[in-house]
Amino acid sequence: MSGGLVEPTQRVSRAWIARFALAWIGLYAGLFGPLQVLLPQQVEALAPEAKEAALALVLGAGAACSLVANPLFGALSDRTRSRWGRRRPWIALGFAGGAAAIVLLAAAPAIPLVVLGWCGVQTLLNAPFAALSAAVPDQVPAAQRGTAAGYLGLAFVVGVGCGTGLAVLGGATATGYLLCAAFALVSCLPYLLGGRSGRPGPAEPWRWGSFLRGFWIDPVRHPDFGWGWLTRFLINLGNAVVLLYLFFFLSDVVGLADPAAGVLVLTAVYSVAVLGSVLVAGVLSDRVGRRRVFVTAGGVLMAAAAVLIAAWASWPGALVAAVVLGIGFGTYSSVDFALLTQLLPSARDRGKDLGVLNIASSLPQVLAPAIAAPIVTGLGGYTALYLVAAGIEVAGALLVYRIRSVR
Repeated sequence: MSGGLVEPTQRVSRAWIARFALAWIGLYAGLFGPLQVLLPQQVEALAPEAKEAALALVLGAGAACSLVANPLFGALSDRTRSRWGRRRPWIALGFAGGAAAIVLLAAAPAIPLVVLGWCGVQTLLNAPFAALSAAVPDQVPAAQRGTAAGYLGLAFVVGVGCGTGLAVLGGATATGYLLCAAFALVSCLPYLLGGRSGRPGPAEPWRWGSFLRGFWIDPVRHPDFGWGWLTRFLINLGNAVVLLYLFFFLSDVVGLADPAAGVLVLTAVYSVAVLGSVLVAGVLSDRVGRRRVFVTAGGVLMAAAAVLIAAWASWPGALVAAVVLGIGFGTYSSVDFALLTQLLPSARDRGKDLGVLNIASSLPQVLAPAIAAPIVTGLGGYTALYLVAAGIEVAGALLVYRIRSVR
């Protein structure tokens, strides 16, 4: 393996996985408590007549910051040499700064300041996002990565549930922000304080030219990496389009008097469904040695959930769709990350390369508002929106079979 680093062979312990998953739970709570409930509430209070466009602006700007921050922090962590290892300094810095940005966001009195606050949250929390992602190929052997990715998918579900629950149970929007910030900070401490940090690898001289050129990974030279990137991009784009206006869909189409509580219920139903699939799919993928079939099955199920919402725009329909979406996302997410870690071109640049792959997750957050806003406001409404999302997800699910090096 290039760069003087080798693939890990020692299996990680259950305690390491628990600390790792808890850090991810806090990270997702810090991101999705605002994203699912608090930002829509805040935007609706500050700009009730243009809430769709205002929310699209806030989320698009934040996602644009994420687009740059994730690979940048990944590359910086690759080059960090410290007594705490390559990744932990960035995890600590990102959680501390991200929590502070969430607190400042709670006090934002106008849409421009909400935009700035959310950009700060997205930028800073992408430091631990990049560093924690790279910890998997750093420390987890390939044969155990499906299981580790399953716990990562589980952490996503629990984190989204905790963030949404804190946002709703906090009552006032500002209180919800404060609870999410505190929870994120506490959750990262066990990982930062316990266990091994991984070998830092050989030090290299800093050269801006090679640093910047490293962000381009030629899909002709590395075709499987390119197909993996495109698959993740399309499935995440479809999912982002589905979730972007869920709060407003429940309010304006389904007619719920309390759409925030509706989001919380759907999140709980979705979480239970994910729990039934995420660990099973990850462990099964390790045992059978196959990844692609799980990614395809998960993507197709997620598309089916979008079709259900389009065809059955009611509260019962939303509940059924949440179950299908949960099973699909659990199946997909438990294996997708494990698959992608096996496509990295260089062991030396794992953080940066995973950051480039994570662009496939953050870029959809930038593009989803541009796709969704005109469809909802004038090109077919929510029915057309969810059918478009389903088509995008099916395309991503099928293209995973262009990857040749991983079964």
